[in-house]
Amino acid sequence: MRPFKHPSPDEFSLERLFHALSDPVRLDIVRYLARVTEATCGELDGGRPKSSMSHHFRVLRDAGLVHTRNAGTTHMNQLRREDLDQRFPGLMAAILAQSSDPVAKPD
Repeated sequence: MRPFKHPSPDEFSLERLFHALSDPVRLDIVRYLARVTEATCGELDGGRPKSSMSHHFRVLRDAGLVHTRNAGTTHMNQLRREDLDQRFPGLMAAILAQSSDPVAKPD
């Protein structure tokens, strides 16, 4: 397997980052990866089709949110938290602090 391409931190842009996080599936992947050291694609697929998940991981990698490495035939994913915090201090903390529950509507 050939290695995946990952942007360097100076190539990160807010537009790509926010686009990647605008999808609930990708946001859930990022939240999960923030709680673990790394995870396989299978751990993160939620029963979704492989082709759909490949797209989500590509968007996350292109935005600089996720680093994917090959471990034999398995893809291991890790949140690039240190790189993101270096480029956009405090941004990931604010994003991850937000609850995944819908905002309660007033009566």
